[in-house]
Amino acid sequence: MKIARNQWVLMSDAGKYIGPEMTVLDVVSRCRETEAVFKRYDALAGECICCQSLFESLQDVAEKYDLELKRLLTDLEAVRTGVGA
Repeated sequence: MKIARNQWVLMSDAGKYIGPEMTVLDVVSRCRETEAVFKRYDALAGECICCQSLFESLQDVAEKYDLELKRLLTDLEAVRTGVGA
């Protein structure tokens, strides 16, 4: 769902969510299991996202590596909430 200021929020849980403004470091530090999602996206990116883009926002990572932002957010959120990706 789209919200104000063009930010995506998925499955909000007690005010916690993974959004496009968060850095890779923000996401991994809040939920270590999301590192596996980034590892899956490494093949599409052609390099290790956690190594090369740790301090970049998810929005910037998606643009840099031509990834579908909504799908990346969905996959990360699924791991965070325990739904699976």
